[in-house]
Amino acid sequence: MTTREHVGTAQPRTSREHIELVERTTAHNYHPLPVVVSEAEGCWVTDVEGRRYLDMLAAYSALNFGHRHPELIAAAKEQLDRVTLTSRAFHNDQMGPFLRDLTELCGMDLALLMNSGAEAVETAIKTARKWGYEVKGIAPDRAKVIVAGGNFHGRTITIISFSTDEGSSRNFGPLTPGFEVVPYGDAAALEAAMDEDTVAFLVEPIQGEAGVVVPPEGYLRRARELCTERNVLLVADEIQTGLGRTGTTFACEHDGVRPDLFILGKALAGGIVPLSAVVADEEILGVFKPGEHGSTFGGNPLACAIGRRVVAMLRTGEFQEASARLGAHLHSALRAADIPTVEEIRGRGLWAGIQLVESARPARRSAERLLEEGVLAKDTQESTLRLAPPLVISQEELEWGLERILPVLRNAATV
Repeated sequence: MTTREHVGTAQPRTSREHIELVERTTAHNYHPLPVVVSEAEGCWVTDVEGRRYLDMLAAYSALNFGHRHPELIAAAKEQLDRVTLTSRAFHNDQMGPFLRDLTELCGMDLALLMNSGAEAVETAIKTARKWGYEVKGIAPDRAKVIVAGGNFHGRTITIISFSTDEGSSRNFGPLTPGFEVVPYGDAAALEAAMDEDTVAFLVEPIQGEAGVVVPPEGYLRRARELCTERNVLLVADEIQTGLGRTGTTFACEHDGVRPDLFILGKALAGGIVPLSAVVADEEILGVFKPGEHGSTFGGNPLACAIGRRVVAMLRTGEFQEASARLGAHLHSALRAADIPTVEEIRGRGLWAGIQLVESARPARRSAERLLEEGVLAKDTQESTLRLAPPLVISQEELEWGLERILPVLRNAATV
């Protein structure tokens, strides 16, 4: 009997039934924690059995403004009553105002809108290559993009081609050429890798999937200097780090660095619909002509209407301030606890990577125990537990979470 014949039409009711249905009907490309969310608001989610959990992951920073933020839901509902999609064959009345607001927020001339973060990374790579040929004057098919080891920029064939995670690229070849990997945080290695064919350095200001890794002091500033000296584009992937997560609008601000291209996504539409963007000046994004790049859903009015409200909320500065203030408390509390099972605390703002000692690994075990305590968090690289609560979390909610997180960390080495 085939899998299709097993499925049936009965509606699942329990968490177990929902999980079993997913396991039967999708490719096993994820290993989620065993919780089935049915409702959410603010920093809290409720599963199908009615149990509540404090969300300390925020959908990998896609939910920086929390679940169902009233202003964002209102913007979405208002637009749903008008028009949701026109494609780029026609104009709509939301795209222009959103582009204006987004470019002003970034301090740049132009933005090119896509949907997923990976699409935006692909767009940035295409932009850098085209700029290299048409503006910098590199010989055909010789453009090189430098990337950092430990990077995570997405899952497309081109992106996994420069991943240093062997599991990401195994059995997906042949891989895309044109990339060179240098160690993250090593400015000397970056300088040595630059040559006349280099068009861009693509980097995360803080590496998320690698374990919330913050580069050494001065690294991004030196990267900016080198890119300027060598006429190379500095491309900042701020898909996770941007839009308030680290206590500033963009993580590059911590180092006083202005990249040549921003790559944005995740929280750009408040976790309601996919929306991503590449933002740069006219000299760079102006290389595109009609038909050379595009997306049916890119710039759709629904996403743009929500994006406009996101930008307006960021302009107040309240979310950046909350991330900086509460993030300082989060990191202070984690460090002050001086827990033997914790090897290192990393991060900025409301973003922490808790690296566990070897005896306390895998970190997924701690994530599963936190789930039992009513806290949603996620592991990465087997060694690190990630915390990234919505920026709307209150002091009281954060304390509630810490009261459960710290005991779990203290007992992380027990089986």
